[in-house]
Amino acid sequence: MPESDQTTLYERFIRNDKYLTHVVIMTDPVYLAEPMIRTTDFSIATQDNGNWLWPCEYVEEISGRVKGEVPHYLPGENPFLQEFVKRTGAPAAATRGGPETIYPEYQVKLKADPAHAVSTADAPRVSQAKNPDTGRLEVLHVQGNVHLLAGGGANVAVQVGPSGAIMVDSKSGSMTEQMLAEIRKLSVANKPVRYILNTGADTDHVGGNESLTKVLGSAYNWTIINTPGASQTAVQIIAHDNVLGRMSDRPTSGWPTETFVGNEKEVYFNGEPVFMYHVPSAHTDGDSIVFFRHSDVVVTGDIFRTDSYPVINLQKGGSIQGVLDGLNLVLDLAVPEHHEEAGTFIVPGHGRICDEFDVLEYRDMVTIVRDRVLALIKKGMTLEQVKAARPTLDYDSRYGATTGSWTTDMFVEAVFKSLKQAS
Repeated sequence: MPESDQTTLYERFIRNDKYLTHVVIMTDPVYLAEPMIRTTDFSIATQDNGNWLWPCEYVEEISGRVKGEVPHYLPGENPFLQEFVKRTGAPAAATRGGPETIYPEYQVKLKADPAHAVSTADAPRVSQAKNPDTGRLEVLHVQGNVHLLAGGGANVAVQVGPSGAIMVDSKSGSMTEQMLAEIRKLSVANKPVRYILNTGADTDHVGGNESLTKVLGSAYNWTIINTPGASQTAVQIIAHDNVLGRMSDRPTSGWPTETFVGNEKEVYFNGEPVFMYHVPSAHTDGDSIVFFRHSDVVVTGDIFRTDSYPVINLQKGGSIQGVLDGLNLVLDLAVPEHHEEAGTFIVPGHGRICDEFDVLEYRDMVTIVRDRVLALIKKGMTLEQVKAARPTLDYDSRYGATTGSWTTDMFVEAVFKSLKQAS
């Protein structure tokens, strides 16, 4: 069965002498309209020197495929949609599923109205029920030396060690005291925060810069003392140069104290190489992802998030292709462990901790939506016609929204305009 990352699985194992019954109860608000219950019976069998585990590694099964290509059918071009109907003779309406079609009474309904079907064009627009942010700070260990400060806005990753701490982003200023208190609990040497790495210029990611420098000191105010190179303790704020340009209307104490203009910036801290990779024209033109190489953790900023479609700020240099380039870069850095699970962990700009498979599913979704919108543009459709065609329909139950700061229509419009600008 297809299943989303919102699936809940309950298992029960019932042993009766040589027999075992395995009960699975699965709920999924994206793919299932009601719980799926399955039971399987097993009989014990002895085996000498047996091992059910096996080494598993991913391989390139189809060579020559263009990087980032996601095979799929555009709307109206899938030759297999009617395959089951033709093979079984089942009414097309019944094959669309749903709880109603499970029960015998549905046959009576179809006999009374054989043409009965649910049109996807008339399906209600979905506003996905998100887990609300309670504003309460929650600390989660990701892996290695990296922790996540979740809640109260955008995610903040923290690397701690004997030299102090690195923060990736700073939330808003209202959370500064709580974050520093939690970082002090994590610190093994009671050393302060030495670096803040900004993944972009959005307020929910950099709003805490100014309040942090008030507590930690700003490198803008360093005072040289005694010998060359000696200075007061202060925090360094590092970001791509475009971030500095986007923050020019804010107090200077919150500005990056060091910027980079190339593709990457390297910092060696707490015995770990830390890389910042600039991703041009993604969420904005100043996005960076951060890779903690020893801890094997990637922090993506708003290039990747689990609570909505990607936010593309066209006015600040964002583009749909840039988002995809960023997601593909994350996939290049990540290595899964067993059965595509675990391995490299990814901290999104908003939402839960993920692994490579989660980013892969998100990348595929964005690629497919881009290709659909591009196909509609090539047919000469206007923006309003593209919105009416619902190119995101099958993903709306997971990422869609009809209200809030970033709706499905806003995402489709951003994709449309981004592709028009690139053509």
